[in-house]
Amino acid sequence: MLEIYNSLTRFKETFKPLHEGHVGMYVCGPTVYGDAHLGHARPAITFDILYRYLQHLGYKVRYVRNITDVGHLEHDADEGEDKIAKKARLEQLEPMEVVQFYTNRYHRDMAALNVLPPSIEPHASGHIIEQIAFVQKILDRGYAYVSNGSVYMDVEKYAKDYPYGKLSGRNLNDIVTETRELDGQEEKKHSYDFALWKKAAPEHIMHWPSPWSEGFPGWHMECSTMGTKYLGEQFDIHGGGLDLIFPHHEAEIAQSCAALGHESVHYWMHNNMITIAGKKMGKSYNNFITLEQFFSGNHPLLSKPFGPMVIRFFILQAHYRSTVDFSSEALEAAEKGLQRMQEAYARLQKIQPSAATNVEVNGLREKCQEAMDDDLNTPFVIAALFDSTRAINTVHDGKGTISEADLKELKDVWQTFAIDILGLRLEEQGADGGKQKAFSGAIDLLLNIRLQAKQNKDWPTSDKIRNELTALGFQIKDTKDGFEWSI
Repeated sequence: MLEIYNSLTRFKETFKPLHEGHVGMYVCGPTVYGDAHLGHARPAITFDILYRYLQHLGYKVRYVRNITDVGHLEHDADEGEDKIAKKARLEQLEPMEVVQFYTNRYHRDMAALNVLPPSIEPHASGHIIEQIAFVQKILDRGYAYVSNGSVYMDVEKYAKDYPYGKLSGRNLNDIVTETRELDGQEEKKHSYDFALWKKAAPEHIMHWPSPWSEGFPGWHMECSTMGTKYLGEQFDIHGGGLDLIFPHHEAEIAQSCAALGHESVHYWMHNNMITIAGKKMGKSYNNFITLEQFFSGNHPLLSKPFGPMVIRFFILQAHYRSTVDFSSEALEAAEKGLQRMQEAYARLQKIQPSAATNVEVNGLREKCQEAMDDDLNTPFVIAALFDSTRAINTVHDGKGTISEADLKELKDVWQTFAIDILGLRLEEQGADGGKQKAFSGAIDLLLNIRLQAKQNKDWPTSDKIRNELTALGFQIKDTKDGFEWSI
């Protein structure tokens, strides 16, 4: 039986891949029946950091992130209407139209956040045959039963042979006490038994033939099936939000043991929640803010638009296992911090080396590496990079010198940790990174015209450009090499 870890504290000391040089990673992806919100951004960014860091360490990574497009029901995992089918019925669309529309929008938002695409992105609806076969394995081993065309996990029987609740720390007595009795569950032996396959009601518009009924797979089944299909019966890492530990990931462990005789996952990793006024942000609480609303500023709780890199930086400022409470003020603070990093990065590119160094640059790489090895401690990486901005500003302002070798090392550390691993686009500023290049080019053009006017002693033109840009909110600083500007 595989050993289960809940985090990768002391990464290099703890992490032992099952196959040397290769890592299999599965992450629970979105249920695509609405626009992605800030709660979706956190796991996407968290496991993007892990994906980037594993590659930085030299591993070849197969990263699988699923798309849930069938079987995720309202109310709980076994009851209610399929969320995508409901959306399709209300909008008079084919369910796959809903899936494709919101999958496209999810991909757009992830690209804006600079989240790398996974190696494989399987859809639950594309793996019905495999899920039916997985259910049959569980039935064949005696850990499930058929009732009225549906198939349920026999949790009590399973718990006699395997430690149900191992990941969440619950025992079966706790689960019995906490499980609600819901209408329509008379066909189960016990209220805590969960669906592996559901018989479709006549009005249900997403259904497939199976040996037991015309129906659809239970929500938990897709991850067990697709994880083992693409990563093997045993793989390294399974990730997702903390809210998925129970029942979703606990059910996955049970399904794998019941079907295969052993656990599939070596390491479990869970990011904590985004909260708003102390309450989890999510569609079920109707307190979410979509990423599109962040980018446009079109929400009453937002003071202004916030760009994708501000969102990414905001999330990375907290450790992935800690709660992050949203507020517009917190985002404004994150925006200022990101601007400081952007300005330091821009200054770093302009620095010229000298024969010797009289500023401190040693140890930066080691600090960043140690922070990443300590359970992906991105706040400490950011703090270390901020510490190095003092040296950058000292040299840039002519108050210190740096050798060619040290300058190369400083640039390489920023490239490696800020850009390659943290995934920050430090060349972008403002809410709309896509338009920023043209915007920045236009400002540079104006300031170059002003610089030429100064050289020609055309003071009226020079002053007019400076004064009008200042009135618009720009800060302009003349330097020995030309100019700098910020907003």
